[in-house]
Amino acid sequence: MDIKMTAADMSAFLDEAFEQVKGDFTVQEVAPNRVTVRLNVQDKHLRPGGTVSGPSIFALADVSAYLVTLAMIGPQALAVTTNCSIDFMRKPASGVDLIAHVTLLKLGKQLSVSDVLVYSEGLDKPVARASLTYAIPPAT
Repeated sequence: MDIKMTAADMSAFLDEAFEQVKGDFTVQEVAPNRVTVRLNVQDKHLRPGGTVSGPSIFALADVSAYLVTLAMIGPQALAVTTNCSIDFMRKPASGVDLIAHVTLLKLGKQLSVSDVLVYSEGLDKPVARASLTYAIPPAT
């Protein structure tokens, strides 16, 4: 299956369709069934103590799974998360961006299933791992 959206396409789509997260995420790499996305960590992503918050890590995993799905099906603003399981495995490094490496495990007509590994930039071990399922809207 061919890639339907480039990194630039996905960034523009996010900025237009989800203005509330404009500037939070950077699509770094797109390949068949794989996407790498960066959370541009800002003060709003931090919890007391200066580490990136769990909800921000979840947002990165969720957006990344959404984007790997869109990379393969094209822009679908109404694709939605139907399931997520996330393991927070270790504390992220303070003051650095997070990087999500996403693999699309299954792409059907109605659902996509992805695996996400989240790393603190510069660290070898992941800080979180997530499995997400997205519902794909019916073709019109």
